[in-house]
Amino acid sequence: MAKIPQSVLVVIHTPQLQVLLLQRTGQPEFWQSVTGSKDFEDEDWAAVAAREVREETGIDAHGPGCHLVDWQLENIYTIYPEWQHRYAPGVWHNTERVFGLEVPSYTCVGLNPREHTAFAWHAWHEAADRCAAASNAEAILLLPRFASSLIV
Repeated sequence: MAKIPQSVLVVIHTPQLQVLLLQRTGQPEFWQSVTGSKDFEDEDWAAVAAREVREETGIDAHGPGCHLVDWQLENIYTIYPEWQHRYAPGVWHNTERVFGLEVPSYTCVGLNPREHTAFAWHAWHEAADRCAAASNAEAILLLPRFASSLIV
């Protein structure tokens, strides 16, 4: 079954703007935030974000102290050639919806070893520098603007 060319990017961070990055299995230089595609066309964006966070990190996006926020931003990018075979013929672009997930600073991470081999917490500006994908780095650079909206 072909992948749906609609995905989420979830920037997981603490209140102190420490950002969680994941190292992709088999690609030691590829660090990223949580990403993942819709399972079906009408799947709710927030549901996709919460599911992918749980699958990749073990974190419950709706758990105590967690705040999942739809940043209302979308990136459209060309699908990397190495992933093209996962999509229907003629599908060249993916739409990525951006979310932020604030978690308590003591949050435990449990990686899915099929997807990621390591994780690290970095200050937001350092995390942006470490990301392999430009859209991921750009989203992290927006974090202070969106995170400040959570402060009451």
